[in-house]
Amino acid sequence: MKNNKILILLSMVFILSLIVLIISVKNSLSIAESKVPKAEADIPDYTGESILYLIRPFGKSVYNDLGIVDFKGMKVNLVTLRTKILFFEDTERVYSDPESLLPYKLERTFSKLWIKLFITEEFDQKKFTITRKWFKGTKLVKEEIIKAKGPIQNPVMLPFSLRRFAAPKIGWNFTAELPDKFKFELVSIDEITVPAGKFQAYHFKSIPDKIEIWINKNNPRVPLKVVGKGIFGCDLSMKQYSLHNNKK
Repeated sequence: MKNNKILILLSMVFILSLIVLIISVKNSLSIAESKVPKAEADIPDYTGESILYLIRPFGKSVYNDLGIVDFKGMKVNLVTLRTKILFFEDTERVYSDPESLLPYKLERTFSKLWIKLFITEEFDQKKFTITRKWFKGTKLVKEEIIKAKGPIQNPVMLPFSLRRFAAPKIGWNFTAELPDKFKFELVSIDEITVPAGKFQAYHFKSIPDKIEIWINKNNPRVPLKVVGKGIFGCDLSMKQYSLHNNKK
């Protein structure tokens, strides 16, 4: 009988300790989550958005949001980015999840003088892989599989993902696989001037130090400027913005 009472007492102590532990963990998670800005519940509809970027020293890119399309039985968002620099032309079509903007597929046409390549990238966001294929005409000439350690972002979509977080504070950071891992931190709020005018902007820098992005602080939260270093080398600044959205 005495042993039974001891067992019952120990069981009660264990249960009470478990309840306290669960409450403590839950409170800790709530505190941690409250420090991380969440994507806005009511994100503006950017269908019909068109942005002209100038590329230093000479070139331009045109970004277009074509809205929701069908892709393998799914509703996905489609954007295009067309870049011209001297004799080089690159057109990218990115199919992505409408909520997270994580890509499902990229189609890229690259041409330079007499050279023309067609490249596709299939993203498996569960296995964290990219299947990349190179074509000359309809002939497959190369294929590779690239692995990451988490959901994979696309460089075209990354700046537009950053603008979806509500009112981030300086020091806030966001980790992205490109497929290499980068951490993007909000380091300052700057007044910057681009060809389209003067703006207050969120200034993000990557770790490692390869990419800088400025996002308009006010609506529309358009990426105003993107500067890349090394293999990411580029310097894009917004020249013109328009939003042809007929939805009411």
